[in-house]
Amino acid sequence: MIRPAFFLTVAALACLLPLADAAPPAAKPNVIVVLVDDMGWKDLSCQGSPLYETPHIDRLARAGLRFTNGYAACTVCSPTRAAMMTGEYPARLRITDWIAGHKRPFAKLAIPDWQLFLPLDTVTVAERLKAAGYATAAIGKWHLGDEAYYPEHHGFDKNIGGYHRGQPPSYFAPYKIPTLVEGPDGEYLTDREADEAVQFITNHRDRPFFLYLPHYCVHTPIQAKKDVTAKYAAKDVTGLRVKNDAYAAMVESVDDAMGRILDTLDTLGIRDTTAIFFTSDNGGLFNVTDNAPLRAGKGSAYEGGVRVPYIVSWPGQTAAGTTSDVPAITMDIPATILELTGVGNPPNQVMDGLSLAPVFAGKPLARDALYWHYPHYHPGGATPYSAIRAGDWRLIHFYEDSRNELYHLATDIGEANDLASREPERAAKLKQQLDSWLAAVGAQFPTPNPAYDPARDQAKGKKK
Repeated sequence: MIRPAFFLTVAALACLLPLADAAPPAAKPNVIVVLVDDMGWKDLSCQGSPLYETPHIDRLARAGLRFTNGYAACTVCSPTRAAMMTGEYPARLRITDWIAGHKRPFAKLAIPDWQLFLPLDTVTVAERLKAAGYATAAIGKWHLGDEAYYPEHHGFDKNIGGYHRGQPPSYFAPYKIPTLVEGPDGEYLTDREADEAVQFITNHRDRPFFLYLPHYCVHTPIQAKKDVTAKYAAKDVTGLRVKNDAYAAMVESVDDAMGRILDTLDTLGIRDTTAIFFTSDNGGLFNVTDNAPLRAGKGSAYEGGVRVPYIVSWPGQTAAGTTSDVPAITMDIPATILELTGVGNPPNQVMDGLSLAPVFAGKPLARDALYWHYPHYHPGGATPYSAIRAGDWRLIHFYEDSRNELYHLATDIGEANDLASREPERAAKLKQQLDSWLAAVGAQFPTPNPAYDPARDQAKGKKK
């Protein structure tokens, strides 16, 4: 078995020394998780974007730790959201596609009978925190089942805007979202989410709270404020594969929301007792944003589909202005929250995520690899696949033709050079490790499709 070491890189290593053994703080900290929808790895100025202006998220990064190898649990949204709530791999939960998924009835493979909601008997991080005395709220996108499985049935005192759909009918009021009281005509949804977040924080400033803020932005439909869009239309940036001014304006609105939250915490004097996590549910939409140097984007098998921004600012735990190249994934966020709040993991339930506390203290994580399993088809390009990242190596197994692709990310971040034929022993070992993990989590697999019809499947693809 390959057992790579994942190392920490920091801007100021000396700053980590006082954090030698991270421990739960004496008082219960507040916790905020901001999950942006479809935000690509490069879609922040602190991530290297020459186009998007994100001073407030950059401020968050300067106050904490930015993971340069941050990953989403899946190349699409619902599985990552389930992983965020539970700390479990989507393959274990059998929530492996966006709900309700993409239909390819004449494709070569038939997809498995996967789960279309987050079961009520699955314990969420919100339920654990609520039982420990936290006020809890989910503000924004949910997308983990119909009304019987909404946030209020999974540990949240408040559900503001979360329902079964994965995108808003409109980003401007009237929104026509059944769980959101309509705002005045023309109100912008991300601004409204920020309003609700500020109100919740203010109302609960004297008790511990857990705020889950899964923005609908920057998912389609691409709708933004006209004045902000015009600002980006006038911005001359060369070398980008794609420049979408309205999308850039949506990114700025997410940044504005972060600014309001940070300012509110400062004004109330509770920033030093509030932990903040910021990440995305999958990679950027390929024809809307520029994911370079990563390959492809949302809905693909490649790094562009799963590598995402990943920032943690936990006063007393993370050193300001630092970065880490330790690979971190969605499930690590609930694992970290439950350890460092002292609440602990749910009994009798697997926690696939690892607490990031060792990384905060300058130590490696005791983890061999990260895994992905997507036994589905997606318009973004994915055919059924599984993948493993171990150290700097990433192997992808495609189920249609049992093909393996192998990439060395340290020298080939764009996954341009498939080394499977040149490194057959390494590929075989990684595939064996991947297979062992798939068996351990009880993964579901695609099967030969008796209705397979290449001509009809191609016609369907062309129509789309």
